[in-house]
Order: sequence, then structure tokens, then C-alpha cells
Amino acid sequence: MIQTTYTQARAQLATLLDRVTQNREVFIIQRRGEDDVALIAADELTGLLETVQLLRSPVNAERLLTALARTRERTGTAQSLDALRREVQLDETS
Repeated sequence: MIQTTYTQARAQLATLLDRVTQNREVFIIQRRGEDDVALIAADELTGLLETVQLLRSPVNAERLLTALARTRERTGTAQSLDALRREVQLDETS
């Protein structure tokens, strides 16, 4: 994260926006006498919010973290997308 002042951010707004979207940088904009504000790419924020939602349920979090551990350890069985769709009863017309 990069910190900058409101005055500096305002003077270089186009450049900051480019850096945020192109380089995935996050800027913390400090405001005198007010709370700081984060400048983050919209798709990065969407991804973070989706992750928070998925991890909010302890049961779902445990399931996801277990799957991640299996992937990192390379245990488990590889499965095609079609087989996975059949397993979770999700057809392409849904």
C-alpha cells in the first residue's frame, strides 16, 4: 500500500487511477482531520468481498481451506469440469 495526501492525490488523480488499475496498487489517501480512504481497483474489491463472503461461514471456510490444502499437497483426484458439474448437479442450462 502506498500512502499519499488528498492534495497529492487530487493533483495526480489520472496517474493514480492508472497505477491502481494497471499495477494493482492500493493507495491510502490521508485527509486532514478525516478518516483515510483507500483507492483500489473495482475488480480487486469485488474479489475481496466475495472471499469474505465465502469465508464468513465457518463450515464453508473449513471446506475451502481443506480443498486448498489438498491442492497444495497434490492429494486428491483430478476431475474434469463436466464431471464436477455432474457431481454437484449443475447442468449448463442453469
